[in-house]
Amino acid sequence: MKKRIRLRTKILLLSSLLVCCSVFVSGITMLYSISASFEEEIGERAIAIARTVGQLDEIRSTVGKEGGEETIQPIAERIRLSTNVDYIVILDMNKKRYSHPSESFIGQVFEGGDERAAFSELEYISKAEGDLGFAIRAFVPIMDEEGITQVGVAVVGILAPNLKTLLKQYHRNLFFSLLGGLLIGLVGAWFLANNVKKQTYRLEPYEIARLFEERSTIMQTLDIGIIATDDRGKISFMNHLAEEYTDATDDTATLEQVFNKNWLSFQRVEEMHLTNKPINLGGTMYLLSVYPIFVKDDHVGSLLTLQNRSVAHQLGEELTGVKELVGALRAQNHEHMNKLHSIGGLIQLGKIDKALKLIVQETSDEENLVSFIRNHIKDYAVSGLILGKRSRAKELGVTFDIELQSFLEATVQGLSTGDIITIVGNLIDNAFEACDARDKKKVTCLIQGNESYFYFSVTDTGIGMTEDELGFIFDQGYSSKAKEERGIGLTLVKDIVDLKKGTITITSEKYEGTTAEVVIKV
Repeated sequence: MKKRIRLRTKILLLSSLLVCCSVFVSGITMLYSISASFEEEIGERAIAIARTVGQLDEIRSTVGKEGGEETIQPIAERIRLSTNVDYIVILDMNKKRYSHPSESFIGQVFEGGDERAAFSELEYISKAEGDLGFAIRAFVPIMDEEGITQVGVAVVGILAPNLKTLLKQYHRNLFFSLLGGLLIGLVGAWFLANNVKKQTYRLEPYEIARLFEERSTIMQTLDIGIIATDDRGKISFMNHLAEEYTDATDDTATLEQVFNKNWLSFQRVEEMHLTNKPINLGGTMYLLSVYPIFVKDDHVGSLLTLQNRSVAHQLGEELTGVKELVGALRAQNHEHMNKLHSIGGLIQLGKIDKALKLIVQETSDEENLVSFIRNHIKDYAVSGLILGKRSRAKELGVTFDIELQSFLEATVQGLSTGDIITIVGNLIDNAFEACDARDKKKVTCLIQGNESYFYFSVTDTGIGMTEDELGFIFDQGYSSKAKEERGIGLTLVKDIVDLKKGTITITSEKYEGTTAEVVIKV
């Protein structure tokens, strides 16, 4: 296995290198700035002196003339010594020197290489390596007394240290600065490395990366959509299934952008805790759950899960079928036991004729109902649901009638058996519950459907609702029974009907009963 460098060692090495580079670059930059500042100040001083020299009448009148150096040299040297510059050189238009600190150079031709522009009546500052060393030189043209014709050039030079010279001069200081910075960097890096290790639970970076890859792989392979957010609602992670469901990526800034046309965009997700709340995304219904995430009692974000409701219904249909069958068998067993007790009592009393009549009546009623449902309701899950609800009604003392105009030949395209079970089951259960407080308990339903049309209505003789109550019946969590864990059924029905572009109408009067109608067409 390849040996890995530990995090603490990496931090020490990188910090030391960074500090050394920083100190060295800072030192070089400082020396360069000092050198540039010196050169600028020296250049301004040199050009001011050169202008003064170039304006002297003794120099303007003698430069370029035979024997002029005898007049110019003393003047130039006197000014050089009084201004503490390194040299003042006066040139005629043929570049002949008329003054110089070293008298041996007087009369010789000036060949600095940077003087050409000065003979075109231009003044400037130049940096060059002259006879006496590196210098800042100011070139100023000398004009005749009328100021019309140029007669020479005044050159004032001041020796200045360049960057190379400064490095030689201050190399010891720079070395000790590097050494001190290195020691400080090592101590700081040691504390930093220990703090980082503590924050990462003593894990090395490659161990953290492996854990992250494992968790990410697990999240991506789950069969539900997963979205993680921070405490401000910004998306930090989405698995592939969530991206498919929402047509978004984890680069999307916030949940408001993902759910911009749904109720979730108007909620504070960080304050929510939901389980299997229906939501419409791109024409498909999903079940949304929201779970707050806490780390050491601090809220750090939320976890959202999305599950395709049709997939959940496929499982739900199996579970619901078993549940309804068990409920129907229990109700039928309870009802048949009562009948058997009645028949047994009649036999004991010697009322054989009445006992036979009761047996024939009960058998006939059940056979007629089962035959009607079998011939008119082609979906076995729906027919089983209706039979189960009828047995449940007998338990509750409710008269439950299925109108003879009922039929279900096929289902509207896009409307699954699970959707029909949700609609029919919830509306019938609500009708049963509405009759609890009434003496006359009767519920009547009508179901009709084919490939292009679905209709279901249920009417009860229950307590009814006021207009104000009708305005809230489809709200999540609202229930006229004022009980916990209620107020979900009608919301599910409304979501299914809206998704299929159908209509649901509920009419009711207080103490006069309620009628609910659902219409879905292709």
